[in-house]
Amino acid sequence: MNILAFDSSSKALSVALLTDGLLLGEVTLNLKKNHSTTLMTTIDFLMAQVGMEAKDLDRIAVAQGPGSYTGLRLAATVGKTLAFSLNKELVGLSSLLAIANRVQDDEAYVVPMIDARRGNAYAALYKNGQQIIADQHCNFSEFLADLSEKVSDFSKVIFTGESENFVDAIQNAGFSKEQIIADSLGKLPSAYEIGKIAENLVPENVHAFVPKYLKKVEAEEKWLESHEKAENTPDDYVQRV
Repeated sequence: MNILAFDSSSKALSVALLTDGLLLGEVTLNLKKNHSTTLMTTIDFLMAQVGMEAKDLDRIAVAQGPGSYTGLRLAATVGKTLAFSLNKELVGLSSLLAIANRVQDDEAYVVPMIDARRGNAYAALYKNGQQIIADQHCNFSEFLADLSEKVSDFSKVIFTGESENFVDAIQNAGFSKEQIIADSLGKLPSAYEIGKIAENLVPENVHAFVPKYLKKVEAEEKWLESHEKAENTPDDYVQRV
């Protein structure tokens, strides 16, 4: 099975091509840039370098969220467009799971995170690829308090992803700095990991495929704060498109 996988859910952009689980090539850009200007050119470059044409693909795999609103919309749009126009299978999976799977330690509890600003994060808890605490948008200090109730051995917890702004909070919660992956390559999102996981997933309905934001857009939140729901207004009066 030939899989094109990509992740634009955070600051980094990652694109990979796999054949039957074998990595043919992967490009990762760890730059704060508009992914809309680089995603398709990166896909084109990678496919040209490995000598693969669009018709050769069997499946498109996309990091479905959580993460950056713009990045998730971009990935979903590109994934759906390619899958529909080429008549290929489409699968989506957790951006946090893809980060967590870079930690090659079956005994470790892994906390992948994406910085959501102002002390907030998208975070979860995984062990050996299995979800223990669901992906969520959270105040990270509160997440750490919840984490302490789920894990009996603090020494087996590893933090990875966009952890730079949470080092103090992690240490104040009783964990050591050595439990935070500092190597930039080791904590970056990997489209290769997405492709490996995606090989065993059930294809999704292309038309129904949507990002998993886990949080309302900031503009929507502000609108809801300043507008009381009109009496007898149906719950679905305001819909996200």
